[in-house]
Amino acid sequence: MSYRLGVDVGGTFTDVLLVEEGSGSTWRAKTASTPADQAVGVLNGIGQVCAEAGIELAEVAQVLHGTTVATNAILEGKGATVGLVTTKGFRQVLQIARSYVPGGLAGWIIWPKPEPLADLENTVEVDERIASDGAVIRELDEADVRAQLTTLAGRGIQALAVSLINSFADPAHEKRIGEIAAEVLPGVPVSLSSDVLPEMREYERTLTTVANGYVQPQVQRYIQTLSEKLAQGGIAGELAILRSDGGLQSAAGAVAAPVTMLMSGPAGGVTGAVWVAEQCGHRDLITFDMGGTSTDVGLVQDLTPRIGRETKVGDLTVRASSVDVRTVGAGGGSIAHVPELTKALRVGPQSAGADPGPSAYGQGGTEPTVTDANVVLGYLPTSLAGGEITLDVEAARAAVAKVAEAMGLDSPEAAAAGIVDIVNENMLGGLRLVSVQQGFDPRDFALVAFGGAGPLHANALGKLTGAWPVIVPPSPGVLCALGDATTSRRDESARTVLRRFAQLEGDELAQMLRELADEAGQRLAGQGLPRDEQSVGYQVDVRYHGQGFEIPIDVDPAWLDDTGAALQTLGERFDAEHNRLFSFLLDVDHEIVNARATVTGPRPDVAPVTLAEGDGDPSGARVQEHEIYVGGEHVPAGVYDRAKLRAGDVVIGPAIVTEMDSTTLVLPGHAAVVHASGSLLINPVEG
Repeated sequence: MSYRLGVDVGGTFTDVLLVEEGSGSTWRAKTASTPADQAVGVLNGIGQVCAEAGIELAEVAQVLHGTTVATNAILEGKGATVGLVTTKGFRQVLQIARSYVPGGLAGWIIWPKPEPLADLENTVEVDERIASDGAVIRELDEADVRAQLTTLAGRGIQALAVSLINSFADPAHEKRIGEIAAEVLPGVPVSLSSDVLPEMREYERTLTTVANGYVQPQVQRYIQTLSEKLAQGGIAGELAILRSDGGLQSAAGAVAAPVTMLMSGPAGGVTGAVWVAEQCGHRDLITFDMGGTSTDVGLVQDLTPRIGRETKVGDLTVRASSVDVRTVGAGGGSIAHVPELTKALRVGPQSAGADPGPSAYGQGGTEPTVTDANVVLGYLPTSLAGGEITLDVEAARAAVAKVAEAMGLDSPEAAAAGIVDIVNENMLGGLRLVSVQQGFDPRDFALVAFGGAGPLHANALGKLTGAWPVIVPPSPGVLCALGDATTSRRDESARTVLRRFAQLEGDELAQMLRELADEAGQRLAGQGLPRDEQSVGYQVDVRYHGQGFEIPIDVDPAWLDDTGAALQTLGERFDAEHNRLFSFLLDVDHEIVNARATVTGPRPDVAPVTLAEGDGDPSGARVQEHEIYVGGEHVPAGVYDRAKLRAGDVVIGPAIVTEMDSTTLVLPGHAAVVHASGSLLINPVEG
C-alpha cells in the first residue's frame, strides 16, 4: 500500500492528513503549532497520525507540505541581510519604487513607507550595460565586480541578489556575477533576477529577486531541519513543498526559489476545496478558509482556481504566480475590543494566536476572541482537536463579559452575538473582493467552507452572500492538508516578448511557447516526473499598444497550429476580458508583453470515499440536545456526531454537527444534506 502525507502549518494548529491511495482511506491529526520551530509541530502531528493508522513512518512514500515559513519571515521582518548588485546608475531602484500610495486622498500623509528588504548601504553598482534588445552596450568589468562583492562580504550579508538592467533580454552578465560570487562569497546563496523573474520592469524584477534572497536562508534551514528529522524518524519518502500557484515542487526547488511559496499555505486550501467540490458536482465555487489567525478567500471557475501574477504579503507585492487568494485579519483568535473614544465594538485584526490563545483555551489568555464568543453562544463543544484542547466556558464568559460591560449590554450572550456579527461582516468584505469587485455574482457560486472555524460561520456567510449551497467538506479543519496531498507537480517558465501582433511572423509565438514548455518540462523531468506524464498550459500577457498594464490570457495549445487564427482568438479573448473588467475597448493594436508555459504532472490517484446510504433520518447520529443563543434568544439545538451520519441524511437547523477537527453550525431555517462523498450541503429550507 502507498501512503501520502499532507501537512499544513497554520498560525494556531498544524494539520496532518494521511491518505492511503488505493482505498482513499484517510486519517487525520490536529496538533498545536510550534512557532519557535514549526518542524516540532509537524513531527508531532506525523507521529500522531501514523500511530492512529497503525503504520510505520517508513511506509510513507511522500510528505507534501504547505508552509508559511517564507511568509512569516516577511511579515515578522526576520529575513536575511541581503546584498543587492545592480547596474551602475540604478542603485536606488528599490527606494524609487512605484509612485503608488495606498489609502485615500490623504494616504501620502499618514502612510509609513515600508523599508526595502535590501538596505541602500548593502546595494552596490557594477559597470556593465545591456540594451533592451539584448545587445551588449558595455561589457561587464569583472575586476569591478570582485571589488564590489568584497565590499558586501565585509558587511556580513547573508544572501545576495543580482538584478541588472535588461538582464531579461540577455542573462550572461548576471550569470557571470553569480560565478564570481561563488568565489568571493562562498556559502552565501545567490538569487539572479534572470532566473527568478526573467521579465521586463526592473523594479518588480529587482524586488522579487531581493525577496527571494531575503527568505532563502530561513527556508533552507527549515527544509533542511525538517528533512533531517523526517529521516531520523524513519520516513524515507520524498519531501515536496506546495507552491503559491497550487502545484508541488521538490524540496531543492523550494530552497532555490522560495519566492514561489509565499502563498503555499492558502494554496493548499483552494486545491483541497476544488477536490471536494468536484465530488459534490459543483464546478464554480468561492473558497472560505477561516483559521485561528486569519481568513483566506478565493474564487474558482470550472474547477480552475484563478491564478494571479502578483503575490501580496503584508506591504510587499512581488511578481510571482499564485492562487488569487485574499486574506482578511479575521479568525477564531481575533480579539474583540471596544475603543474608549468611540465605544464601537471592533474585532481583529489583532489575534491571540496559538500562545496564549483564546481565553477558553485555558493557557493564560484573557482577551475576548471570536472563539470565546462562539463558546458563550453555545456553538462550540467543550473540547477541540479530538480532546487535545478542553474549553473553559467560564473563562470565555468572563472575557466576553468585559465587552458587554464596555458597551453597556445586559449579558455576555448579547456581546458575543455582536462579536460574531462583526467578524462575519469583516469576512464578507473579503468575499466581495474576489467576487463582486471582480465582476462575479456570488449567487452563481457555491461556498466551500473549511478551516477550524470556517464551518461555524459558513451558514451565516451563505445568508450574507446568497452563495448556495454552502459545502462543508469532511475533516474541514485539515482540508489544506488534503489539498497538499491531492495536488500535482508544477513548474513554470516565462519570457518577455514585447511585440505587437502585427510584428509576429509565422509560427514565432508557437515556437517561443514550446521552448518555454521544454525548459519547465526538463526541470520537472530532473525531479523524477517523466516527460510523457507531463501536461502543458500556455498563457500570455496582452495589452493595447501604449497601455501601462496587461491582462493574462490563457492560450489553448490547439491554437498554435495556426498562428493567424491564434492571434485573432487571443485578441477576442483579451477584448472580452478587458470589457468585463473596465467596460470599454480601444481600437488600437494588441501587444504581447510576456509569455509563459506551465507544466504539470498527473493528479495523484486518491480514491474518494463513499458513505453508506441512509434514509434521510439523522436521529442515529444525534447525541444530545443543547441550548444555543441565536436571533436574540436561547433555543434548543440538536447536536450530531458527523461520523455517524449517512448519505442522504438531512439535518434541520438549528443544529450543531461535531467532529474531531471542526464544528458546523446549521442556523434556523436551513438544512444540511449529507452528500455521498461525506460533505454537508447547507441550503435554506424554503425553496
